Amino acid sequence: MDHYDPQQTNDYMQPEEDWDRDLLLDPAWEKQQRKTFTAWCNSHLRKAGTQIENIEEDFRDGLKLMLLLEVISGERLAKPERGKMRVHKISNVNKALDFIASKGVKLVSIGAEEIVDGNVKMTLGMIWTIILRFAIQDISVEETSAKEGLLLWCQRKTAPYKNVNIQNFHISWKDGLGFCALIHRHRPELIDYGKLRKDDPLTNLNTAFDVAEKYLDIPKMLDAEDIVGTARPDEKAIMTYVSSFYHAFSGAQKAETAANRICKVLAVNQENEQLMEDYEKLASDLLEWIRRTIPWLENRAPENTMQAMQQKLEDFRDYRRLHKPPKVQEKCQLEINFNTLQTKLRLSNRPAFMPSEGKMVSDINNAWGGLEQAEKGYEEWLLNEIRRLERLDHLAEKFRQKASIHESWTDGKEAMLQQKDYETATLSEIKALLKKHEAFESDLAAHQDRVEQIAAIAQELNELDYYDSPSVNARCQKICDQWDNLGALTQKRREALERTEKLLETIDQLYLEYAKRAAPFNNWMEGAMEDLQDTFIVHTIEEIQGLTTAHEQFKATLPDADKERQAILGIHNEVSKIVQTYHVNMAGTNPYTTITPHEINGKWEHVRQLVPRRDQALMEEHARQQQNERLRKQFGAQANVIGPWIQTKMEEIGRISIEMHGTLEDQLNHLRQYEKSIVNYKPKIDQLEGDHQLIQEALIFDNKHTNYTMEHIRVGWEQLLTTIARTINEVENQILTRDAKGISQEQMNEFRASFNHFDRDHSGTLGPEEFKACLISLGYDIGNDAQKKTGMMDCEDFRACLISMGYNMGEAEFARIMSIVDPNRLGVVTFQAFIDFMSRETADTDTADQVMASFKILAGDKNYITVDELRRELPPDQAEYCIARMAPYNGRDAVPGALDYMSFSTALYGESDL
Repeated sequence: MDHYDPQQTNDYMQPEEDWDRDLLLDPAWEKQQRKTFTAWCNSHLRKAGTQIENIEEDFRDGLKLMLLLEVISGERLAKPERGKMRVHKISNVNKALDFIASKGVKLVSIGAEEIVDGNVKMTLGMIWTIILRFAIQDISVEETSAKEGLLLWCQRKTAPYKNVNIQNFHISWKDGLGFCALIHRHRPELIDYGKLRKDDPLTNLNTAFDVAEKYLDIPKMLDAEDIVGTARPDEKAIMTYVSSFYHAFSGAQKAETAANRICKVLAVNQENEQLMEDYEKLASDLLEWIRRTIPWLENRAPENTMQAMQQKLEDFRDYRRLHKPPKVQEKCQLEINFNTLQTKLRLSNRPAFMPSEGKMVSDINNAWGGLEQAEKGYEEWLLNEIRRLERLDHLAEKFRQKASIHESWTDGKEAMLQQKDYETATLSEIKALLKKHEAFESDLAAHQDRVEQIAAIAQELNELDYYDSPSVNARCQKICDQWDNLGALTQKRREALERTEKLLETIDQLYLEYAKRAAPFNNWMEGAMEDLQDTFIVHTIEEIQGLTTAHEQFKATLPDADKERQAILGIHNEVSKIVQTYHVNMAGTNPYTTITPHEINGKWEHVRQLVPRRDQALMEEHARQQQNERLRKQFGAQANVIGPWIQTKMEEIGRISIEMHGTLEDQLNHLRQYEKSIVNYKPKIDQLEGDHQLIQEALIFDNKHTNYTMEHIRVGWEQLLTTIARTINEVENQILTRDAKGISQEQMNEFRASFNHFDRDHSGTLGPEEFKACLISLGYDIGNDAQKKTGMMDCEDFRACLISMGYNMGEAEFARIMSIVDPNRLGVVTFQAFIDFMSRETADTDTADQVMASFKILAGDKNYITVDELRRELPPDQAEYCIARMAPYNGRDAVPGALDYMSFSTALYGESDL
């Protein structure tokens, strides 16, 4: 009665405002209530030496009503009126009703006049209200109260009895076994429960009522026939009767309550230890995976072939698609488990959990950051290596083609230049040899560009670190050495021919003209054939269009080239005509060149055949580039939708986490709906991954249709999943804090509103100055001139803040509170820490002293406890947990096997070693 809470009474009594008095029209129920309420009143009035016979008549003058209230409350009421007039009776009844109202009970439609007039329904309603307030309301079992608490107590006590099933306060009691089970559970010697039969309710009820009246001082409030003869016994009568059993056995409840408290504390401790072990294992596994993965990502050993590098890229895709996502989930789960564990430790008044060295959440994040950095560098390196190898393959093929053409051209040239044919030749032959040599020099000069191109390509292959550079260099050196030798031999032969030039007088000008025109034309055809067969690499439609335009321009020159070919052939035909006409002995060959009309016609025909092939190759490449452009547009269209969608969801989650729409449960449901919608969006991410893979397989390296890369989308998606999971966890922790600390929804909204008001940058945290302003807004007087001048809240400012709120502490205590508010020493206060601080002084948490007091009850007020007592009062697993950790008791009153529960209770809360 001393700890009575009026608000709690109003909460429970609220349903009674709509008390259905029409039910009392049932004569059976009215009879049961009359009998039960009368017996209950007499059980208290007899303490004052009186009783009532007729409940609606004996309370009419208000005297016995006032006396009843004084007996059950232990308080004195106002002096009653002793007169016999109606006004005196109404005054006495009003005094009684005012006293009931003063205890927080709201009386609905019950007036003094109705009681004085003997209104049976109003009188029974008033007595039921008194019974609720003084006999039932204060019943509490595991944080429930009143009716629910009384029902839970009955269910707990009758649970071992298989033929008893208490679900309500009416038909569950008709067979009488419920009453007998309550008595047998607490006083088994009073009833032989094994002889009772469920099909004999009258015997069961009479047995229970008689034993209760004789041995438990519980008056007989109902007759067995009243209960058995009613289809549904009156709930209020049964509740009143059962509450008498509860109060009769309330002494036995203390040991059970003490055992429940210890079980609760030990269960929390065991759960926290398991969470710590799980965190350590998960952190170790994740760090080991990161340690093994980073060296693989940092390996930059290049491969020599495109196929090998493509395999490396495929391995990297498997890592991003198959191996990394589960680790992202593990990292997120690790942070959630850590936050949940720290919240549970704070709520259970335990020290904060400090992981092993190197396994803090910050250590995990640092290691993960190193992994992300290595991953980004590895992907860039792979793409650059593929481009390099692609370029190298192209250059190597081009080198081989040009080198083969050049070597084919130089084949036999050295032997030709070293001939001594001019020594025995006629004058005309010498002239021919001289002209032929001049034509060769022209041809040699025409090949100078090709030799320089070969050397330039070899140099570029060396600069790009081509794996077969030694063979390329050897071949290039051979070509250059041969070229220098050709130059030297050419110069030497020219000098020899010039020495005999004076001996040569005639020369066939037509052959010379043929040679001079045929050589460059032949070189042009070889160049054209080389260009038409040259491989090309393009990455955009513009580049292939440029090649197509150049090819069209080349085709436009073919008519002029054909005219040149016909002119050259015309010269040869004219030479043949002269030889035939003048019977010149020229041995049928042109002494100035080795290029024959047949060779010119053959190469010309080859050029004509290569032109349509080149057309086909350009068309196919143009189609491929169009397909690549479609892939770019397809990827860009999806990325331009998904990227802003992810950003929008991030902003919406941020708004939800700081706004106060509805209860925390509403916010949690809202966040979970968001989480579900986000998870349902995953197929679009997968589809975008598929398009990205097609782009990479097509070797597309840029995309002008979007600023989003697949890496941006992946990082944004992972951050979105992590943010929604972390936000849900924060709200769940707030719910845990609210329920554990007893914070109302209004208080939580007030805390959140103040916190959001001063969290001006919407970071989810308060700096020292913001934290101070927030506390002042909530009514805390924190005066500190130094803080106003510096704009910061240092340790001394915070100490002054705490002292102004009633804290009185030294250096050690101040350091402990700082470690609670800002455990990571970041210089900011989170909303969770803010709530913990605001609710700490009013929190209903278990303490070491409470646990010691509970152990003392189980030990029978001894300073130690025995193994048998622990195993008798506690569940087996928690009893063995205590036995394994309790130190032996060494006091003067110690007995063999005595255990020290005081040091054990202190250790549970981190005040000593467990």
